[in-house]
Amino acid sequence: MTLSVAPFDQRQLRDVLGTFVTGVTVVTTRDARGVAHGVTANSFSSVSLDPPLVLWSQALTSRSFEAFRDSRHFAVNILAHDQVALSGHFAKSREDKFNGVEHHDGHGGAPVLAGAAAHLECEQVAAYPSGDHLIYIGRVLRIGHANRRPLAFAGGRYMLANSWDLEASYLQFEQAPALPPQALRNVVAALPELAASLGEHSLCLAAWGNRGPVVLHWEASRQPVSEHLVSGLVMPVTRSATGQAFAAFLPEAWTTPFIEEELRQFAEPGQDLDARREQFRAALDEVRRRGLARELGPAPARLHKTAVNTFSAPIRDTNGDMIMALTLAGSPARLGADWEGEVPRRLLAAAAELSRQLGHPAAGSAALPR
Repeated sequence: MTLSVAPFDQRQLRDVLGTFVTGVTVVTTRDARGVAHGVTANSFSSVSLDPPLVLWSQALTSRSFEAFRDSRHFAVNILAHDQVALSGHFAKSREDKFNGVEHHDGHGGAPVLAGAAAHLECEQVAAYPSGDHLIYIGRVLRIGHANRRPLAFAGGRYMLANSWDLEASYLQFEQAPALPPQALRNVVAALPELAASLGEHSLCLAAWGNRGPVVLHWEASRQPVSEHLVSGLVMPVTRSATGQAFAAFLPEAWTTPFIEEELRQFAEPGQDLDARREQFRAALDEVRRRGLARELGPAPARLHKTAVNTFSAPIRDTNGDMIMALTLAGSPARLGADWEGEVPRRLLAAAAELSRQLGHPAAGSAALPR
């Protein structure tokens, strides 16, 4: 439930404003001495199509405030999805921000950055003081559009912008549970808050594909388990918590071919395959009994390049069928091995709540852990 707060402090106001998703721009200009200036801003907005007007605002305390205030031209560079570093570069105060940054001069000498998703070259037509900022109105004189995916920002974090109907790989296979697009959207949207509530561990969302478990989405969190979080990856069935969750809760006819292939592939010389098969079946029985899977990694994992502990729980649809796996990964120092630990229990509750939201009646009505 949303609570109204009054009075409120600046931090609370900033948090509320941060829920509004914006693009990320670098606004540039050149002063009377010919020196180039640039600042990162997400205060950009369109104003009018006829005449073509845009606005952005700048803090009065900004180091480049006088340069922008006195200049008659500026360029708005709308950053692309792979320009996070460029955003951080222009967000910091430094002498020559354009040293080593590829660009060309636009109208009035305002720098236009290479690789941007789009840009607008503007003539400043008005400026309005507003609290601790100055609002600039610019008439758009020239534009450029590179057809690149834009960078997004919300809640103090960079994000990727996807269209509403653009999904990850959820093709329907002959032996795979149906994954409705809306269900995937709803779960992905819940992951940032969920990662924070679970202690800033990394979350992985996976579905069953034609070659086993497929990673649909990583929610890295503020403390990602590693820098090697790859979407689209096919994960092993027997050697990952995600795969074991699917093996435990999907029909055996779907999973057995993959299990048998991996048992043969990863068998040690002289190892009894029947004994290994029984050992894995016993492990799956424990997964079913506990409701979630576990894989412990005292040695560095090939994917993460570091030791990782993982737990995985099923997300079910209205029929009770497992359609996704919600997997939590963390370093052994931060994520213990205890089945009954607080984080695994909260993960299990979170998966049950997501299942309830997708219409699974047996999931109960427990609230997501906070």
